[in-house]
Amino acid sequence: MTIEETPRWFRSSYSNNGGQCIEVAADTAAVRGTVPVRDSKNPCGPVLDIPAYAFASFVMGVKAGEFGTV
Repeated sequence: MTIEETPRWFRSSYSNNGGQCIEVAADTAAVRGTVPVRDSKNPCGPVLDIPAYAFASFVMGVKAGEFGTV
């Protein structure tokens, strides 16, 4: 396996909210064309592979404030 095939998981530095977090492995987007997303409390659980273009659109929307506050 190459480095690009092995996801490096991370979560936001803002995710200090008692475990209600997700982790992403955006480093695989160029190779796989997807961004894996998982529940940080269950790292061995299911992983959603989000198309890279959809994840990028989501991040841009968050930065633009399109989703309000939760």
